Amino acid sequence: MARPLAVNRHDRIRERVELSGSATVGELADTLSVSRETIRRDLKMLADRGELDIVHGGATRKPANEPVAVHRLVDNATGNAAIARAAAALVEDGMVVLLDSGATALLVAEALTAKSQLTVVTNGLANALLLSRVPGFRVVVLGGEIDMADQGSVGIDTMDMLKNYHVDIAFVTAGGLTADGQPTDICRVWAEQRKQMIGAAKRAYFIVDSSKFERQMPVRIDGHDLATGIIVDTAPARHLSQAVSARGLDMLVA
Repeated sequence: MARPLAVNRHDRIRERVELSGSATVGELADTLSVSRETIRRDLKMLADRGELDIVHGGATRKPANEPVAVHRLVDNATGNAAIARAAAALVEDGMVVLLDSGATALLVAEALTAKSQLTVVTNGLANALLLSRVPGFRVVVLGGEIDMADQGSVGIDTMDMLKNYHVDIAFVTAGGLTADGQPTDICRVWAEQRKQMIGAAKRAYFIVDSSKFERQMPVRIDGHDLATGIIVDTAPARHLSQAVSARGLDMLVA
């Protein structure tokens, strides 16, 4: 039986605990065909993110009045998990990776835990917390003012620090993808920061799920033409695919 990737394994652990209210380390190890030590690490990671409570021998569902973690707020969870796997497949061991903040980016971070010897530069607090626990990883957190909605740093200080780095590959989020293939964002500062992220990378990919297709946010992300492509969960309508291609961007359908 093939062992599930970390991102899939965590989904199945959350589902089991949510449905049953609790699960033991032994049950989860047998179900997922991994070692008990792997399950213990998974449970600690999920508990640190506030998604469950660890008890002796296993884990329990958090009380209903607990705040919900960013990971569980993601829209289109299945589609975003597919995007995360496709993004991680582009990363080779030993690379320097720039990872944006946000719920989709956190799924990418989780998928990257299967890699080795990565250096990850990120403005995402949850990304940094997760990846800093992976043996052999080096994690650099971009400083600046924290946007609580994205749980990431943004602004002049963040962009100033970003100028010091040149990375192999970057994964950048966007608020929407217009009908004419233009990545857009919620405000000018985020759009400018994401433009700089693209410029810092040899290859840069937008990570955009289908819920953002033909959604127009207030500000264009300039410099998108320097990106390599866009990773999406499902193929968009023909006119949108053509519009993205006309802008010189490859489209990778997860």
